[in-house]
Amino acid sequence: MKKNIVMTSIIFSLLLVTAVPVFGEEENTDDSNQELNLAPDAKSAILMERDTGKLLYDKNAHEKLPPASMTKVMTLLLIMEALEEGKLKMDEIIRVSERAASMGGSQIFLEAGEEMTVEDLLKGVAIASGNDASVALAERIAGSEEAFVKMMNNRVKELNLENTVFKNTTGLPADDHYSTSYDMAVMAKELLKYETITNYTSKYEDYLRKGKENEFWLVNTNKLVRFYPGVDGLKTGFTNEAKYCLTATAKKNDMRVIAVVMGAETTKKRNATVSGMLDYAFNHFDTKKLYEKGQTITDLQVLKAEQKNIDIVASESISTVHKKGEPPENITTSVELAENMTFPMTKGEQVGMLTVKADDKIVSNTPLIVSHDVQPASFLTLFKRSVQEMVKNR
Repeated sequence: MKKNIVMTSIIFSLLLVTAVPVFGEEENTDDSNQELNLAPDAKSAILMERDTGKLLYDKNAHEKLPPASMTKVMTLLLIMEALEEGKLKMDEIIRVSERAASMGGSQIFLEAGEEMTVEDLLKGVAIASGNDASVALAERIAGSEEAFVKMMNNRVKELNLENTVFKNTTGLPADDHYSTSYDMAVMAKELLKYETITNYTSKYEDYLRKGKENEFWLVNTNKLVRFYPGVDGLKTGFTNEAKYCLTATAKKNDMRVIAVVMGAETTKKRNATVSGMLDYAFNHFDTKKLYEKGQTITDLQVLKAEQKNIDIVASESISTVHKKGEPPENITTSVELAENMTFPMTKGEQVGMLTVKADDKIVSNTPLIVSHDVQPASFLTLFKRSVQEMVKNR
């Protein structure tokens, strides 16, 4: 499908880089869930289909509660964004500060002055929930944990979340550090755009400093990655105040769901609640995949760009969700792009939006991005194109 920029309809608000798919429990909640009691042992819970953001179940979804180490969902999101943008490299060596090494709670026992790769520190956060690894990566990305926390709260605002405030990168107890099951699900949805994150959160065990005297065995704090088929993340949490929390994700066929439980009294109740929510999702719903992340949606021919053809791709996977046994809805899609694109553009820059409708009701709005860096056309390129046009029109 080819479109010229001039022919493309424009909505200025679509140009916002912070735009995210539209979803909310009032528009997209499955009404029948009001009769369900899938989370009797949790203070708050939510079940969300990842691609559409449709809520399949919720209980006290906007109640502000301490998230404990589920805070690291946002920490991981900023780490993955830094990797995607090239601001961080997996094989980069980070020197651990005294402050990072001094973190209490769950840790991978980093020592001040120790050097470790970004990838190993990422394993320490994703698998073992290491507070020390979280702070070490935060300091590398932002210069200090305090500056990183500002980035976290800015990202919260960009995601239009109104009931989350972070005071640290780890989830260690702090005054006015809170979130909700709904907000955690949205953060998890955003994190799962970076599909490689589950390469780490799905590991039940791994090793750091393998073969060395101080070798460390990583064991995943999320036992469901071992005992529930399809679970491949994301983050547990526990403090005396928060009780047992879990933001989990699982995939079966093309359907990926997110389940969040906050305030369970025991790990057994927490895991049983999440397992029951996942069972409900996979037993009662199906999805239809429309586009994969990175799939070309349209391509533009732009005279002012060095590369005349620009591939416009989906920023994340796009699907629809429906109850099993129900007839499929009438699905339509439409693309709206920016009228006045300026160059250069960097890979991943948003240039428009793809809207999915089911029976004329908006299901999702997904940002469309450029698949590669785009440089402005050089004088020589513009001259050649002008000559070619003149010859063609003779």
